[in-house]
Amino acid sequence: MPDVVFVFEVHQPHRLKRDLFWENKVFKRLKKEELFAYYFDTDVNRKIFKRAAKKCYFPSNQILLELIDKHKKQKKKVKVSFSLSGVFLEQCEMFDKDLLETFRQLAETDCVEFLNQTYYHSVSSLYPDKSEFIEQVKLHQQTMQSLLGCVPVFFENTELLYNNAVAHVIEALGYKGIFMEGVEKVLGEKSPNYVYAAKDCKNLRVLMRNYKLTDDIGFRFSARWWSEWPLTADKYAQWLANTQGHCINIFPDYETFGEHHWPETGIHSFLRHLPEEILKWEHLNMATPTEVVSKYLPVGEIDVPEAKGTVSWADLERDSSGWLGNAMQWAYYTSLRRLEPLVKEAEDEELLRLWRYFQTSDHLYYMYTAGGAPGEVHSYFSPFQSPMDAFVAAHTLIFDFENRLRLATLTANEPFLFYTNVGEENYTGVMAWTLKGFIKALETVDVKAVEFHNMRGDFSSWVQYSLQDNGLAEQLKAISVSKLRGEKLRKALISVVQKRFRNLSQQVQDAVKLF
Repeated sequence: MPDVVFVFEVHQPHRLKRDLFWENKVFKRLKKEELFAYYFDTDVNRKIFKRAAKKCYFPSNQILLELIDKHKKQKKKVKVSFSLSGVFLEQCEMFDKDLLETFRQLAETDCVEFLNQTYYHSVSSLYPDKSEFIEQVKLHQQTMQSLLGCVPVFFENTELLYNNAVAHVIEALGYKGIFMEGVEKVLGEKSPNYVYAAKDCKNLRVLMRNYKLTDDIGFRFSARWWSEWPLTADKYAQWLANTQGHCINIFPDYETFGEHHWPETGIHSFLRHLPEEILKWEHLNMATPTEVVSKYLPVGEIDVPEAKGTVSWADLERDSSGWLGNAMQWAYYTSLRRLEPLVKEAEDEELLRLWRYFQTSDHLYYMYTAGGAPGEVHSYFSPFQSPMDAFVAAHTLIFDFENRLRLATLTANEPFLFYTNVGEENYTGVMAWTLKGFIKALETVDVKAVEFHNMRGDFSSWVQYSLQDNGLAEQLKAISVSKLRGEKLRKALISVVQKRFRNLSQQVQDAVKLF
């Protein structure tokens, strides 16, 4: 008796301003709190959100609420699931709080499961260091609990990006399951309609998106050239009834229902009648992802190596090339990653928030240059005239942000890396890009590293040549020739650097009242 699992992806990005470079408006003097409106096109975002809310979100939510209520006392219930990005939830609060209330109503039915994802719908799971990915996952879970009153236990990574490393992180965070694309290069001759285990994970279960059946709705519903057009609810339900397996996972963009396929195509009528047509079949049920992985044992193990193996639901390749497939995308991605230590050392919530908005996967998606049908899909979603325009806009703004960040954080030209002795094997894993980060590192790093670098005069050299602070360098030189050792040495260094930092911080605050 297969379970039909419907999951709806709901996401709207904060789209970037498009013409600041061409209008020569970069590096304007602004207050920090003005930067969001400077970088992101709130007018365009509001317009698109309002249109999608009117054509898709409100009517589709109402249809689902009515269906759930109609079947709530019956043995076979209507059940669906959602994955809402954090930035989408932000836009609900910014542009239409009534829409957020309809999602709360869905959450209260006990027939809707909400999945977790990265708050910023980012590709942070692809970073070699997974700490940023973990932070965004935790932030999203906190937001879901705060806004919708639920704590998700099932995970969907951005655009279904999946590999073994992602699975290991998600299991360590306590999730019961994760979605991935049911792609043939991973499955071989196996079916996507079963529960699988993630490689080297004890408890994490993997559900596969049935992309063929999903795309029949998402891409082909209103395609008059399609041999199966028109697609009716009873026809689609029969296809599901003829499908073998434990679970049939249908996972489209929610905007399919009214935005990608306009109401005039009959898509809302299809959504209204499909659950009832499914439940007419004696052997079909509707279920949530967590119910499925609790019900069935895995039939096999899924192995997706991180190196050159990552899969996603994007394009024909179904890999990471939709976001990292050309030089422009890699340049932007690399620029983003290089800023992480600077942003984290700054310990400034507003700068961190802005940097994370720049990570949203859509900005990379718009830079996709391959042609054919995938290129048409990328162009459909993009607010830019071309991938090059998307790159110019995004890279200009991240460069603008980097310059403001460096000014605000007293950033060195090169980072200071802490070693306990000569040789890579003695690297502590601790580095500092800024004076503030340097203080924090001195407070926590192994005291052997403090003694090693002090004896060699490394601290004063870094401050003089990388931070360009001759006054502080002279003070550190004096300490390096002293007889201080151990914790007394650490305390003396911190005292001198903290005093200098306090003096400079006031100067910086005055300077960046207007960047």
